[in-house]
Amino acid sequence: MKKILVLGATSGIAQACVRLYAARGASLYLVARNAQNLQAVAQDAATRGAARAEAEALDLDDFEAHGPLVARAEAALGGLDGVLLAHGVLGDQAACERDFAPTRAVLTTNLLGPVSLLTHLANRFEAQRKGTLVVISSVAGDRGRQSNYVYGTSKGGLSVFLQGLRNRLSRSGVAVVTVKPGFVDTPMTAGVKKNALFATPEQVARGIVKAAERGSDVVYLPGFWRLIMFVIRCVPERLFKRLKL
Repeated sequence: MKKILVLGATSGIAQACVRLYAARGASLYLVARNAQNLQAVAQDAATRGAARAEAEALDLDDFEAHGPLVARAEAALGGLDGVLLAHGVLGDQAACERDFAPTRAVLTTNLLGPVSLLTHLANRFEAQRKGTLVVISSVAGDRGRQSNYVYGTSKGGLSVFLQGLRNRLSRSGVAVVTVKPGFVDTPMTAGVKKNALFATPEQVARGIVKAAERGSDVVYLPGFWRLIMFVIRCVPERLFKRLKL
C-alpha cells in the first residue's frame, strides 16, 4: 500500500502502523477527532520519510461526512490503494448495562460508522478493481463475555460484515483484511491490569503491515490468540455461562 487513508490515526495501533508506512515512503491521509494529536502524528510521519502526510480532523460518528471525506483523501493523494480503519472505542460495560445510551454510542462508533465508511470505500475500490481494506476488529467479537459483551457485539458484527464484504470484493481483486488483536497496551486499555497476554502496539503493527502485504483474510495478533479463541469458542454454552469471563 502506497497511498493510504488512515481512519482513527491517533490510536496507539494506528500510530505504530503510520510510523512503519512512513518509513517506506508511503503517502498518508490521516483522520482523527483530536486535531492537536493528529497534527503531531502527521508531523512525525513526515520526519520519518512519508512522501506526503495530510491530516484532517473529523468526527467519524458524522455519517454524512464520510462520502466527502473519501473524495478529499483520493484527491489529495491522487487515488487510494489502501485503507487502515482503526477507529473505535472500548466503552464502559457497566454503564451500558444501566442505560441504552452508552450502548448505542459504542455500536455507533465501532459498528455503524465503519459500515458506513466501508460502504463508500468498497464501491470505489470495486470500481477501480484493486486495493486493500484493512480493518481492526477484535478477538472480543468471537464470543460474548459478561465483562465486555457490548464492545464484543460491535466487533462481532463488524467481523461478519467484513466477511461478507470480502466474499463480495474478492472477484474484483480487492483484499479485505480482518485484524483481530488480543490485549494491546494502548491508552484505550490504560485502566486494565496488564498481564503476559498483552502485546505492544509495535508488535501488532508489524503483523498488520505483513497481513496487508499478503492480502490475508483474517489475522489474529499476536498469532497465539487464534488458538485461545478456538478453545473459547468450543466451550459448550451450558458450561460457558457459569464462567466469570
